[in-house]
Amino acid sequence: MDKGKEQGNGKPGELKRKLGLGAVVSLGVGTVIGSGIFSSVGEVAAASGCAAITILAFIIGGIIMIPQNMVAAEITAACPDDGGFYVWFREAGSRPLAFLCGWTTFWGGDPPSYSIMALALADYIVFFIPGIAGIGIKILATALIVIFMVINMRSVEVGGRFLTFMTSFKMLLFALLIGVGLFSINKTMISAPAVDGAATGFKALLAGVSATTWSYAGMATACSMAGEVKNPEKTIPKALIITVFVIIAIYTSLAAAVTGLLPMEHLISSSAPVAEAAAQIPVIGSAAGVVTAFIAIVVIIASLHGTIMCQPRIEYAMAKDGLFFRKFAEIHPKWETPANSIMYSCAVSIILVFVADIGALMGFFSFVALCKNALSFATMFSLHKKADYNPSWKCPSWLLMTILSVGANVILLVSTFLWAPYKSLFSAFVVVATGLPAYYFWEKKNKKEGRAA
Repeated sequence: MDKGKEQGNGKPGELKRKLGLGAVVSLGVGTVIGSGIFSSVGEVAAASGCAAITILAFIIGGIIMIPQNMVAAEITAACPDDGGFYVWFREAGSRPLAFLCGWTTFWGGDPPSYSIMALALADYIVFFIPGIAGIGIKILATALIVIFMVINMRSVEVGGRFLTFMTSFKMLLFALLIGVGLFSINKTMISAPAVDGAATGFKALLAGVSATTWSYAGMATACSMAGEVKNPEKTIPKALIITVFVIIAIYTSLAAAVTGLLPMEHLISSSAPVAEAAAQIPVIGSAAGVVTAFIAIVVIIASLHGTIMCQPRIEYAMAKDGLFFRKFAEIHPKWETPANSIMYSCAVSIILVFVADIGALMGFFSFVALCKNALSFATMFSLHKKADYNPSWKCPSWLLMTILSVGANVILLVSTFLWAPYKSLFSAFVVVATGLPAYYFWEKKNKKEGRAA
């Protein structure tokens, strides 16, 4: 279990430990609070059917993340290496599942999330640039991916400072919007019954909570960069705990404000629900579009930047172990970043920008993410059986927390069939199903080249 503790110690060709607590919290908060709340609040409302269940779905979706973050904190404290979930499987002794985790992350997690955020960001930017539509939005989304790809390729320190600034700025903007919005809500809208034809009761709640998956995705993003965090054994557990409570508070408050300002029928069909809700606030009124678009741009920039910064570290770790394309393991000699891993991940996301829409990508992402999460948290059972497993931070009631983490993801995985487009679910299944054949291809290649497993 000591392998990961060596990373980031300054050796040539290795990533360096440059990120402190502030940067790590910013990674979590900045990455999670992004396009999710702007792009998926309507999806959650559609799945839930009424305002009260929509709000409750965001609360439960956040509460579910508490035991998951605690489990993630313990495992990362024991395995402070770049690669996140992939490293967990590797240290648990399952090389095939480690590969499958990384494989699904690359094809069904990282690039799709970049695409969703870039498309959402482009949609808000064109508010200030009338006339851009259709292919123009996709070209703009591509340009945005390229910009943040270059920033993150060139410097992790600059990227971290930029993310910290943008996260602090957007938290201020969110606080102002929510504070004003909550004073203007119509309580009768929150207590209104479900819209005609919508699911009701527990089924509606399950669907709603499942639809929040994208909104809360990325909570443990910092785990993917553990090899670049200063004193990760202490810093990451603190950051994960702070992150989960901050995000629950913001999402719950915003969901209450939006559902209390906009009729559910309108909310479900709206392409910009937060902006339309803001338009109902007297103090904002006609300026709502400008205000919300500006906030959304700031928020999504931080999220897109943070995701591109962190997620390619998984493919980097896989490539170092001989389970992915070798180019992904290369560290740029000047910039000291996994530049190739960042560049190739972004290239795939650009392709997805032109071949899929946000709704399909969200269903695709949610299914893959939930499959991966359920298996990843289950590594806790195997790790606790290892004689050399001795984390510097231990999860309270680890067995209960692990069961809750795995169980919640399994339930939500099943419930994705209640709301996600079937074409996205089929695509996600293909990604998962091709994982093991791809693993045996790489292992055969390693054996042929004389590389030890």
